[in-house]
Amino acid sequence: MAKKYGRKASEKVAKAMHERKAGRLRSSSGKKVTSRKQAIAIGLSEARAAGGKVPPPKKSSAGRATSHS
Repeated sequence: MAKKYGRKASEKVAKAMHERKAGRLRSSSGKKVTSRKQAIAIGLSEARAAGGKVPPPKKSSAGRATSHS
């Protein structure tokens, strides 16, 4: 089975985690990131932008309307 994530992805995530622990990681809105999951998401997003081997982000179900008949 092939690896899901490439080396660039792990490097970017590790960098984001170090920045989070040092208190330097900021989200796109400028707020300080304290969540581990958010730091991982930022690292994966940067890896995608840099052309790394990363699967596409999962689609959020929050925007979908639910209709019950």
